[in-house]
Amino acid sequence: MSLSTSDIWVIAIYFLFTLWIGFRFSKKAGKGIESFFLGGRNLPWYLAGISMVATTFAADTPLAVTELVAKEGIAGNWLWWNFAFGGLLTTFFFSKLWRRSGVLTEVELIEFRYSGKPAAILRGFKAIYLGLIMNVMIIAWVNRALMTLFVVFFGLTETQAFWYTGIAMFMVMGYVSLSGLLGVVFTDVIQFFVAMAGCIILAVLVLNSDQVGGMENLKENLPKGTLNFLPLLDSSGMPRADQLVLIPAAFLAYIGFMWWSSWYPGQEPGGGGYVAQRMMSTKNEKHAIYATLFFNIAHYCLRPWPWIIVALCSVVLYPELSQSDPKAGYVMAMKDFLPDGLRGLLLVAFLSAYMSTISTQLNWGASYLVNDFYLRFIPGAKDESEKKKVRVSRLMTIGLMLIGLYSTTFVTRIEEVWKFIMECGAGLGLVLILRWYWWRINAWSEITATITPFVTYGVLYGIRTHLENLVPDLQGQDPAVLVQSEHPWLYFPYSFFIILTSSTIVWLLVTYFTKPVDENHLIKFYEKVKPGGWWKPVADKLESRLELPNLGVQALSWLLAVGFTYGFLFFSGKLILGYYDEAWKLGLFTAACLGLFLSLLKRSKLFD
Repeated sequence: MSLSTSDIWVIAIYFLFTLWIGFRFSKKAGKGIESFFLGGRNLPWYLAGISMVATTFAADTPLAVTELVAKEGIAGNWLWWNFAFGGLLTTFFFSKLWRRSGVLTEVELIEFRYSGKPAAILRGFKAIYLGLIMNVMIIAWVNRALMTLFVVFFGLTETQAFWYTGIAMFMVMGYVSLSGLLGVVFTDVIQFFVAMAGCIILAVLVLNSDQVGGMENLKENLPKGTLNFLPLLDSSGMPRADQLVLIPAAFLAYIGFMWWSSWYPGQEPGGGGYVAQRMMSTKNEKHAIYATLFFNIAHYCLRPWPWIIVALCSVVLYPELSQSDPKAGYVMAMKDFLPDGLRGLLLVAFLSAYMSTISTQLNWGASYLVNDFYLRFIPGAKDESEKKKVRVSRLMTIGLMLIGLYSTTFVTRIEEVWKFIMECGAGLGLVLILRWYWWRINAWSEITATITPFVTYGVLYGIRTHLENLVPDLQGQDPAVLVQSEHPWLYFPYSFFIILTSSTIVWLLVTYFTKPVDENHLIKFYEKVKPGGWWKPVADKLESRLELPNLGVQALSWLLAVGFTYGFLFFSGKLILGYYDEAWKLGLFTAACLGLFLSLLKRSKLFD
């Protein structure tokens, strides 16, 4: 498909605008690495919050949601909806602590919280693991989503799509390397509103097209169970065979364990990654809380339904994709239902989503490689001028772009990458939470919780691969399906519980059999951060007591925020789908939770 002249103009103007922003903030970014990576720690909450939302809205996100809905119905979105529990936990328990810590990156916190050689080793390892390995994996799957757009929308070959993606990535690298975080944030704001507008327009056009025929016709033509928000069970406690549902074990893993136990980029328990970067870039602790609260509400309440509506329509419109490539249904809808002009707008929306994520990954990843590896471990680097440090940061940004582009050739299925990361992070989340609130956590705890899930995953993967290879070559039969029916414990979600249990047992044992962090080091951390929790042996060493947060008020605020966030998510969904009787009940629940939350804020000092 070719673009009209108006489409081309829309795209060209957008690219020129992003480059202008890069030049606009290049001088401020060049002042030093704190300006380059944290914008001078002076961002208001609304800019930091919108930037978080824009970053998590990548080109892969609508495609992945489409794939989930095609396979497991709306309930399949619990794969990411569950993280609202953890995201709001970060808001009320950790955002102030991150801002108060004064570190430049999440990884720098390691040597602020822990002591000795293990802390230095862990910091260096995580700088490379998160800043390079995990970062380029994320870049790769976001690139793969954009390639899918080029292949389906324009009929390009994989090779052609790869090179067009490279050009888009080069544009992002250009303004990020010039402007640092300030350029990323200001382009994020524009990109968020453009991307949201484009997705809403697409949902309205596809839903009201002659082929779909509106909401009522759509509901009649969907497979049973597709519209369930929660897994549907019969009286025996087993899933119904005639309905499309999320299996109970997966749902239990999502809402009961993943949000606090699994490390996942952008949704780290206790905060981390680019979310921590945005919190640390705000003006003060109050702005850090507001930014994170806005992010979670916008992320779960404002964005999902335009994607889900298009995904539901694609299930009806393109049933032939359900087995081969269900995520392509979203792009097919763009191709088939957008008129001239709007086609360019939607392409800009997708490019906006892509650029907002890639720009953050490049800037955030470079911050780890520069601050936590280069400046920490390369002799003499710390004493270099600020201008040279910024120059190194820009070179790291370019290097990440090239490595990320190369790694794109190895990624195929977006959903499988999501599950792989969550399984290989199972057990680490609890350590990331408790390191703030339990004095006994040490560097070995985090090292063990990082490595053990990979070892366990590797063992399980090796066993199931061996069993699949033993299955006779039966025409039309997938060996993985046959082995999974006999040995479900080797596959997600059951394998997740095995990994989580083994990881938790191992890191707890290692914690108790290794030495605590140096006492003076703990005192310094405790006095500056004032986290509360289980710090009595440290607090007893202080001459005066610190003013600590009220954990009870924080917990109640968290629960009420969880209530109104999920309440509004489901209320808006039922309203859009036309289930008005259920919608008004959810609306009352949402209003009650919000009212109690606002009342609690007036009587507490939570946001002071």
